[in-house]
Amino acid sequence: MKTLDTYDVSLNGRPVATAAPSLRTLLEQQGYDLAAAMACAINKQFVPRPLWQERALQPGDRIDVITPITGG
Repeated sequence: MKTLDTYDVSLNGRPVATAAPSLRTLLEQQGYDLAAAMACAINKQFVPRPLWQERALQPGDRIDVITPITGG
């Protein structure tokens, strides 16, 4: 539910209303295990893991979280 303090982003193609100031905070709020193997991109731009905390989010950002799968 969107409030005055939130803005809209897309997370793996799903619309999300968030107040998260950073990529790391958004991932935590969405229940991702930050110790797990995964890669993130914002607007098709790779974001290295050490920068997740400082990478600010903007309304309309498209965030893609990619996790490896075995056997493929």
